[in-house]
Amino acid sequence: MTQVPLIDAHHHVWDLGVRDQGWITGAELAPLRRDFTLRDLAADTTAAGAEVEATVVVQTVTVAAETPELLHLAAHPPAGAAPVAGVVGWTDLTDPAIEDRLAALRELPGGDRLVGIRHQVQGEPDPRWLLRPDVLRGLRAVAAAGLVHDLVILPRQLPAAVDAALAVPELLFVLDHLGKPPVAAGTHAPWAADLCRLASLPNTTAKLSGLVTEADWTSWTTADLRPYVETALTEFGPDRLMFGSDWPVCTLAASYGEVLASARELTAGLSSTERDAVFGATATRVYGLGSG
Repeated sequence: MTQVPLIDAHHHVWDLGVRDQGWITGAELAPLRRDFTLRDLAADTTAAGAEVEATVVVQTVTVAAETPELLHLAAHPPAGAAPVAGVVGWTDLTDPAIEDRLAALRELPGGDRLVGIRHQVQGEPDPRWLLRPDVLRGLRAVAAAGLVHDLVILPRQLPAAVDAALAVPELLFVLDHLGKPPVAAGTHAPWAADLCRLASLPNTTAKLSGLVTEADWTSWTTADLRPYVETALTEFGPDRLMFGSDWPVCTLAASYGEVLASARELTAGLSSTERDAVFGATATRVYGLGSG
């Protein structure tokens, strides 16, 4: 059955012939050690009966050259692929010349599609990394450039995210994957309390994304995800939540169609206006899609 048009606010692409993805290691991640392109995404969304109106592609590696490549791809998508309306790229937040780096990205082909910056905070051993003075300066530069900051963090880093959002109130923070709650363990504390603190701040939003790979990859059910999604819906509200497939990482645990069907089921109790927010309007507003 064909679904109504949606915006996928979180997916990735990579070409291993252009750049290695050093994080893809070990037997569990082996299925990801191949190229994933916009054409592949289009094939998977078509197979799922999903009418994807536009997407937001998100960085995967802390390599400066990746962001210009994603911007170029957004400006020149292959035939048949959904338009890439936004790029969440990477640049060094601690670079003293970050203002110049961001301005230069905006001047590149596809630079008008740059909507946000993300750093792999989840890989930083310091749980308070976001609060380093040089990082906070970088976050303020991101805000001054009119961009948002995507947070890819672990639950133990949520308290620092709260403090960073308080320290830089002019910056809109987007929490990827709901902060990676411990779905497989079936526990909620302290993740839920920390998520509530983050959601209480007006300059925060979040993505209903990446949850299937936080669950048991082989036996997860929508019921496993429900307590975490319901917490997010209660605390953020639909107008501050957006759907993201986290394709192709999601394919470790589920097909595109399964991820989307689960998200539809988890939001079935919302009004049509609220569902429209989760599946499109929130992403459009937060990222300023189509306004570049």
